[in-house]
This record gives sequence, structure tokens and C-alpha cells, in this order.
Amino acid sequence: MAAQYSTRLIGAPNTLEHRVFIEQNNSVVSPFHDIPLFADQNNGILNMIVEVPRWTNAKMEISKEEPFNPIKQDIKKGRLRYVRNCFPHHGYIWNYGAFPQTWEDPQQTHPETKAKGDNDPLDVCEIGEQVGHVGQVKQVKVLGIMALLDEGETDWKVIVIDVRDPLASRMNDIEDVERQLPGLIRATNEWFRIYKIPDGKPENNFAFSGEAKNKKYATEIIHECHEAWRRLISGESPAKTASYDLSIRNTTIPNSPGYTRKDDPAYAGLPPDSRKPPAPVDPSISKWFYIASAQV
Repeated sequence: MAAQYSTRLIGAPNTLEHRVFIEQNNSVVSPFHDIPLFADQNNGILNMIVEVPRWTNAKMEISKEEPFNPIKQDIKKGRLRYVRNCFPHHGYIWNYGAFPQTWEDPQQTHPETKAKGDNDPLDVCEIGEQVGHVGQVKQVKVLGIMALLDEGETDWKVIVIDVRDPLASRMNDIEDVERQLPGLIRATNEWFRIYKIPDGKPENNFAFSGEAKNKKYATEIIHECHEAWRRLISGESPAKTASYDLSIRNTTIPNSPGYTRKDDPAYAGLPPDSRKPPAPVDPSISKWFYIASAQV
């Protein structure tokens, strides 16, 4: 079921130059376009790409704009972005990442959230016990979904578990999460509501009063976002508009405008592995913030 994926690291973590390319059989593939959404569709097993391992703070994300979409650290005002620790949470409280071959279309308003897509691949919170690594491709099963309204955009958060996790066989829908991992859904709601407050932003809101919707609803959203991605990669939806410029370069979809042969200079010129030890991180990233409005 699992194809052999590995990572090609460029430069040192915690620097502007750092990139994590994903390879399949030692050749770079795009985690946005080339890795299939479904690892085993008949059994409901999906691939997810880990961007941020649990308990870490660096806001790593798939670069939608760079060719072949390496993972890099988000930048705000020229500085590397780290998520603050809001007591009692430390960093991200799950393995956080994205589903390949999905896109939240910013031209589409969702009828229930009344907000447009956030122009990103679909976000995923993997709640298993193992801590992942940046660029890891995990096989997961879907349990439910939450609808964050982030600065006016719909930002879905799909709740999943690694199929290899000891609890995976007991987790089949959203109510199983509360049964097996009591408090996690409530903590997830709180985490997303307050995580931007230390940076001077207001509390985030959720659609559906913060309720986590079930597996059936989550699966419908995943299929909608997969279809939106299909329109993007096929050229039906524009990859470049006045407000964004997405790379649709890929090596696996021959009839798409972004299809790139491996002898193309854009592909052949990708940098070789040049991994370096992590650069030091400002100690202030370890600070705990105590948020008065947090509903515990």
C-alpha cells in the first residue's frame, strides 16, 4: 500500500533557505500534485503529508508557489514564523499536515460556512501516538472534521489517525475520538481558537459552533477539495490570478498543463540534498502564554 517516499533536505532547519522536498524512489515528486490522495480507496485509507510534527513550533508548510512544492517554513514580515505556546499546549498538539491532491478553492464559497476557501491544500490533524517528521507520508483513516473560520476564510481541519496506530482499529468515526482520547476534540477547538492571540490577533471562530462533524461529512469535504484540485491541475481553474500564483508543475499527470518531464531543466536543475544541522532558535519561542479568554 505505501509507496517508498523519502525526503531531500536543503540547508539547515530554522533558516530561510531550508526546504524539504519529497522523493519517491529517489526522484522528487510534488506533495501537492504527484502523491495520490488515496493510498487504498476501497478501504478508505488516504495519504497525508506531515508538515509540522507534534510538539514542534516551526510553521512548516507545502510551498504552493515553488516548483514541485517543497515544504518550507512560513515567513511573516521577513521573519521565520513559529506558533506560540498557549498554556497548557506545547507547539502543535497533533502531527499537522495536508492531504495531497486537494485544494480549498478561494473562488468558491461553501454553502454552510458562508466563507471562501483559503487557497491551501486541505489541513489534517493526525492524532496517533507516534511523533512524525517533516515530509513524512502517512497512511491514515478519516474520523471527522472541524470548520475553522480563519480571518474570513473557510479552513477545514480533518481529524485522522495513522492506520498503524494501536488505537486505529477502535477509531472509526468522530464519537470514537472522545471515547478513546477524552478531551482531545475540546483541546483541538481551544488550540485553534487561541493560537494567534499571542501575536496580537483576535480569537478565531468556528462554523457549526465549534462542533466536530462526522466521518461522512469529512469525506464529502475531502471529495469536494479533491475535485477542486482536479480543476486546478487540469487548467479548468486558473493557477494564476491577480491574488495568487500557484505552481502546478508535476511529473505524473501527462495531460495537465504543468506536466514536466524529468529531462526538463526545471526538474533536472532541482538542488541535491545539502542537509545541515538545525540553526539555533530564539529562546523566546519556548515561552508559555497564558490566555485569559481560554475556555478550559
